[in-house]
Amino acid sequence: MKNFSKSDLERALALCKGAFISAAAFSMVINLLMLVPSIYMLQIYDRVVSTGNQATLLMLTLIMFGLFVTMAMLEWVRSQILVRVSAKLETLLNERVFGIAYQQSLYSGGRVTSQALDDLTGLRQFLTGSGLFAFFDAPWLPFYIALMFAFHAWYGWFSVLTALSLVAIAYINERATAKMLEDANKVAAAGRAQVNRNLRNAEVIEAMGMLRSVRQRWLSTAYKVLELQSQVSSRAGLIAAVSKIFRLTSQSLILALGAYLVIEREISPGMMIAGSILLGRALAPIDMLIGTWKGFINARGQYHRLQELLVRVPAEADKMPLPAPLGTVLLEQVQVIPPGAKLPAIKNLSMLIERGDIVGVLGPSGAGKSTLSRALLGIWPTSAGKIRLDGVDVFAWNRDELGPYIGYLPQDIELFEGSISENIARFGEIDAEKVVSAAKMADVHELILRLPEGYDTVIGANSGVLSGGQRQRIGLARALYGNPVLVVLDEPNSNLDEQGEIALANAMLALKASLATVIVVTHRNNILAQVDKLLILNDGELVVYGKKDLVIAHLQKNAPTPAAAPA
Repeated sequence: MKNFSKSDLERALALCKGAFISAAAFSMVINLLMLVPSIYMLQIYDRVVSTGNQATLLMLTLIMFGLFVTMAMLEWVRSQILVRVSAKLETLLNERVFGIAYQQSLYSGGRVTSQALDDLTGLRQFLTGSGLFAFFDAPWLPFYIALMFAFHAWYGWFSVLTALSLVAIAYINERATAKMLEDANKVAAAGRAQVNRNLRNAEVIEAMGMLRSVRQRWLSTAYKVLELQSQVSSRAGLIAAVSKIFRLTSQSLILALGAYLVIEREISPGMMIAGSILLGRALAPIDMLIGTWKGFINARGQYHRLQELLVRVPAEADKMPLPAPLGTVLLEQVQVIPPGAKLPAIKNLSMLIERGDIVGVLGPSGAGKSTLSRALLGIWPTSAGKIRLDGVDVFAWNRDELGPYIGYLPQDIELFEGSISENIARFGEIDAEKVVSAAKMADVHELILRLPEGYDTVIGANSGVLSGGQRQRIGLARALYGNPVLVVLDEPNSNLDEQGEIALANAMLALKASLATVIVVTHRNNILAQVDKLLILNDGELVVYGKKDLVIAHLQKNAPTPAAAPA
């Protein structure tokens, strides 16, 4: 059975329907006022020129001027309506679209995916542009053609033929440019993503002299985009020029037709001039549509992409608040496939981590340690099995409610634009006492005080004023902020010096005292003195898990015997 429920985009447009109706009503009055030049010219020729009445000329001119002022005011009001409705549309959707973009980035391994936000901005800009005015004015074409028939049947049929020709030109424009423009946009999006990745690795590129090769790869993409866009612009420009020439020629030919009809005494001289003006007004929206066709194609693509995205990723239903977690973690036959991969990195893993346990996770590179840490936190979904926090599926928690109880120090430290205190407080409401407490637990308090502005020191996303070890310790303070009950540390000592190692050990002891559950992924054995249990992974499978002493004894017992030296 088909699902006829509206998407978020359709509901947002439905809420803006009243504004669009108002804009259409203003367009009706504006198009009626567009008849003023034709009527004015008709009256000048048929009433003023023939009678020489200057008072009539003055009154007609004053009326014409007043109507033009009214029309200008109405056009301004119409444009303001569309500006406000476009702003309302983005306001209704931006939070939802941002959430989808965030989810896409999360489940793509952190790759930047801002296409949805760009599409929403592009659609808003189209709604405020001149191209949309053409769509409001185009439906009045039959009204103008009917007036042309009222002047004379030949005028009417000439208008019909001219309008059909321009519509055919518009169709040719669509067929000639749509596919190529779509290809150009896809290549351009891939090129932007490539540039973003390169800029994030600028230090590596500079250090190893890779700039020329990287630049050449980007240039090949950029040149392809330029080639496609140039072809599109060339075709569209040619068609637009043909359209304009055809429209201007038609306006001149209708003067010739009018002159012939005047000679035959079938219309008045005023009708001859008014008919030419009226035809130009009737054809203007079609000509504008042809000129703005590229923008319309882009807006149509943006609408369809947003519509598809909002339908494919439905809004999350409100979840019932759950009691504060204590930190017991249960894994039931868990299997995890990393984003973009085809094979699982964690295979059928079952284990219980009790509240207050400090578990060290060991294994060779590629064993699945970092994948496990992301799955435990609910960052990467399981393809099979369940991960439960205090008996609740970790993916069933409201992330905003669960977040304060979680601490996470990723392998690649990312700090954000803002002050150090904001970073430690996770950009929520800053509790100075908790910020200082977390900094002291990470033994970074004195270091922060030595910075130019202390806790108010503003750092960038790459935090260039901080060393790798300092960034890692501030990241640790962020993970410890608010006394979380579940803390996952992924290679927490990879950039630490001896003092940092001591600070980390002390932080783990403090977590142990607070009965927090801690999972530590590491390659370095000197941190294992603080752990209670060990988990050994190999190729995504559990090798052994249990109390540290028992696991070490098991490993020693099953270690391969060294081969005897040759005689």
